[in-house]
Amino acid sequence: MIRAFRKLIEDQIRSASARGQLSGLEGEGKPLPDRTGQELVDPGLAAGLRVMAEAGAVPEEFTLKKELDAARAEYATLTDTEERRAAMARIADLELRWGMARDARKSFFR
Repeated sequence: MIRAFRKLIEDQIRSASARGQLSGLEGEGKPLPDRTGQELVDPGLAAGLRVMAEAGAVPEEFTLKKELDAARAEYATLTDTEERRAAMARIADLELRWGMARDARKSFFR
């Protein structure tokens, strides 16, 4: 099955090349980008995240993680009991939402 899929892909590439559809593409003649360290990352996930990043889209999971890190840093600076309590409630809410977003992504890519 994998061999047949590879042959199909190679046939499609040859066909597109023969029609001139692979000429003049962005990055033509340049070396491929260095992706060292991504060897253990799922290729489908890596490609999807790369496409999203190039389009300027940021997954909710990453936005929530940044907010959570900022909320934790702010909590460390607070001294008032009520402010700390409110900040802790915000951290708990962000942790819950971040966990849900992370689990949704993991279940989507299974």
